[in-house]
Amino acid sequence: MKLIDLTIHEMQQQLAAGTTTSVALTEAFLARIHATDEQLNAFITVCDAEALEAAQLADEQRRAGKVQPLTGIPIALKDIFVTRGIRTTCASKILGDFISPYDGTAVAKLKEQGAVIVGKLNMDEFAMGSSNENSAFGPVHNPWNTDCVPGGSSGGSAACVAAHQAAATLGTDTGGSIRQPAAHCGVVGLKPSYGRVSRYGVIAYASSLDQVGPLTRDVRDCALMLGAVAGYDPLDSTSVDIPVPDYLANLEAGVAGKKIGLPKEYFIDGVDAEVKQAVQAAVDKYRELGAQIVEITLPHTKYAVACYYVIATAEASSNLARFDGVRYGQRVDNGKGLIDMYTQTRAAGFGAEVKRRIMLGTYALSSGYYDAYYLKAQKVRALIQQDFNAAFEQVDCILTPVAPTAAFGLGDKTSDPLQMYLSDIFTLSANLAGICGLSLPCGMTEKGLPIGLQLLGRSFGEQELLQTAYAFEQATDWHCAQPQL
Repeated sequence: MKLIDLTIHEMQQQLAAGTTTSVALTEAFLARIHATDEQLNAFITVCDAEALEAAQLADEQRRAGKVQPLTGIPIALKDIFVTRGIRTTCASKILGDFISPYDGTAVAKLKEQGAVIVGKLNMDEFAMGSSNENSAFGPVHNPWNTDCVPGGSSGGSAACVAAHQAAATLGTDTGGSIRQPAAHCGVVGLKPSYGRVSRYGVIAYASSLDQVGPLTRDVRDCALMLGAVAGYDPLDSTSVDIPVPDYLANLEAGVAGKKIGLPKEYFIDGVDAEVKQAVQAAVDKYRELGAQIVEITLPHTKYAVACYYVIATAEASSNLARFDGVRYGQRVDNGKGLIDMYTQTRAAGFGAEVKRRIMLGTYALSSGYYDAYYLKAQKVRALIQQDFNAAFEQVDCILTPVAPTAAFGLGDKTSDPLQMYLSDIFTLSANLAGICGLSLPCGMTEKGLPIGLQLLGRSFGEQELLQTAYAFEQATDWHCAQPQL
């Protein structure tokens, strides 16, 4: 088996046994990136020199007996995390070659654990999109079929893991931006509960919805990565000060006796037949494993898309006001005054989808419309949260499709934003409710594209969610499939 085909826990074993080194691992992944990224466009910045330097340091630390869980493991980051000394673009022209003077908390935690950062990954601009076609650096291509999208906004993060360009990646999830690309690329993706992982040093899209999470090859790696970045951070006012459990402990507890809920609102006519079939097979597998399947209802689901796109765009309008060509970012100044400079800078710096969402959000927050749109959306959000609270009184976990279809073709939905927004119909409710959600592979289409299964858990129930996912993964071999790149 090649070094790039190893999972993190397999790399840990080989590093501990002395059969490989961090330098060897890092060189193998960098070679893989340079050999495949012309086809995929998953990376915005590759950090060859910095990665090899960190790998050498990791090997020295190992020889000195200073070993952390991620010591010497090559990891890549969505280009939304600020990184000291390495440019952070958020896939936007307006940030250009912005270089942060500090590391975000999640990045700092990975480095403290000894991880080797191999590069920064392509994404939808400012995390706004479901296909990774809204990047100033061009679209990311799906490793399973390069004519298809990888999903978004963490498309580069999912494609990178699927193509074995890094051992694991960090992404962000505002309405499904980790889980949907994980499903389309056949990897595991976890959106933790709101407040579980610090958002400090993550360029904000919608502050009450954004969450940081890992994308990995399997569930054990996902548990390991979550453990590395989770925890209270005084620098993030929304971070929750509760203990972080050992996510690897009791991972093999199984699902016998667990109640898994199937919400009738998520099994609708618009779901592709192959997706329905794969998800139903997963339900049958859980029955075999001893779980009890319970039909539940989440009655306010039909309002979730409208509610989400009011709240998310309103918060985006507020958060993106800072990108004005004065404080940082590229400036376009024709010498005609301040207002003209703002207008020209933002017109040139933002892409079409970002402009669309800023305008939608500004309208929703404007005088006379705030109560009608934003305030009402917040009330609907409370009802959606109540739906999940009631459901988790009946069941331990909720099972749904991740997306209505497998990965679609590049350009198929770019002319119809509403169709694109519906790609997140099954994922965005979890962000509105603040609960945790996970995507893992559960099948393949006839055309050889991965299908994802979504598991939703109660707030701060990641440990039980990972156990439920692990039981399915161990009983199937969908996670072993690899794209032929």
